[in-house]
This record gives sequence, C-alpha cells and structure tokens, in this order.
Amino acid sequence: MNPPVALTIAGSDSGGGAGIQADLKTFAALRVFGTSAITALTAQNTAGVRGVHAAPTEFVVAQIAAVLDDLPVGAVKTGMLATAATVEAVAALAVAGRLPHLVVDPVMVSSSGDRLLEPAAEAAYRDRLFPHAAVVTPNKREAEVLLGTTIRSRADQHAAARALGALGAGAAVVKGGHPAGDAGDLAVDVVWDGIDTYELTAPWVDTPNTHGTGCSFAAATAAHLAQGADLRTALAGAKAFVARAVAGGAHWHLGTGHGPLDHFGWND
Repeated sequence: MNPPVALTIAGSDSGGGAGIQADLKTFAALRVFGTSAITALTAQNTAGVRGVHAAPTEFVVAQIAAVLDDLPVGAVKTGMLATAATVEAVAALAVAGRLPHLVVDPVMVSSSGDRLLEPAAEAAYRDRLFPHAAVVTPNKREAEVLLGTTIRSRADQHAAARALGALGAGAAVVKGGHPAGDAGDLAVDVVWDGIDTYELTAPWVDTPNTHGTGCSFAAATAAHLAQGADLRTALAGAKAFVARAVAGGAHWHLGTGHGPLDHFGWND
C-alpha cells in the first residue's frame, strides 16, 4: 500500500530548523511521503538570517510541475515564496486546480524577527493566493502585516482570523506562538472555519527553541489533509504535533539563538 504524498513549496533553511527541512521532517514524522519545490536558499542558523538567494520563478514552477506530473500529491503546503512573481505563479497553479488542499503559510517574519518576504509580495498573497487556499496560517506578526493592525489580545486574534477569512480563504488560523497578553499559560491559536471562530490551545512552554514552529504547524496540517482528514481534525492534529515537538526540544542546546523542535519525539 502506497503512503500518502504531500508537497512543500518553500525555502531551504541551512540551519535545518525551519523551511523545507522542517516540512520534510514533519511529513516523515506523520508517515507521509514528502516532496518539495525549493523557492530560495537561505544562509541562516539559529541566531538569524544572513542572506537569501531566491530561485528563478520559472524553475520553481518546473520543480512543482515535475512533482505533480508524476506523483499523487494529496495536499500542498507553501512557506517562504520570496518574490511577488513566485507568489503569482503559485497562485496561477492554484487557480488551475493543480494544488489540492492548499495550506498557505505566508512566511514573512522569522522567529528571530528577520523579514523574509519582499514587500511587493504581500499584496500578491492577499489578492491572488489566499482566495484559493483551504486554510492560511499566519502568526500574529504576519497577520498584523497582512491586515495593517495590531494584535494584543485573544479578542484581537479572533477579529484578525475573521478579517483574514474575509480575504477569501476557506479558513484562517492566527497562530499564537508569541502569546497574547491575556493568554495566561496557554499557547492559543484562533481558527476561523468559514462560519465562526474557535481556539486551539496547548500549554505554553517557556523555551527559546521555537525555530520552525510555524512551518511545522502548516506542514502537519497538510500531512493530515493528505491522509484524508477533514480540516478541523487536521488543525487539531497539527496543534498537538507542534506542542509535543516544542516540549520535546525545550531543553536542547543546539545553537545560540532560537533552537529547533523535536520533530521525531527523541525526548519523549
């Protein structure tokens, strides 16, 4: 029996904690066969991003087409798309119906605070790609950029999730990895499901090792969708996966900055 297949369209993280590397680890941990299209090379480690080299858009499309023409992709996850032209090209594939169960993680700001997306691409995300996504999964910093607002409370997260949903995606998640002022000891993600909002919660873990949490959440969502789960189940499974991975790597000392997650449960 063949395994389910998922595709990640994202940038490479030379430090191994986020991007393509985190996505493929997540797929493997959840027993999904991972494929990839690399949008950019980054020179980065746990302390920050030193440089980004974007791949030509036509070559990104060639990678995607090579995978889709040969393998039964059940879900697609996008991460750092790097340029407006690549966002537009991926959106065109989505419009054509070639990107099933599309999970869009609009990677704009890394855990260390580095901006990873050129400003011209932000409008392309909102206007071209979001309307064709099954779900969009920005963190609070990214939601603030996309909506031109500030998010300081759980009520703000709920309002932002609804506003993101109004941009046309099937669903939206405003991730709470950087906790709202009234979240207490919980890491709270707010989901707009097309009708209403609800919360996904897990215990807050006090650790600097959060590099790749957003990538891993979106990849886990795509993995569950590729396995045939409905979206609510996929999001709950992704939340549980990331919570376990953060807790598992909480006391690691890999690098001098925001360390990686324990994707494979090594510390369980």
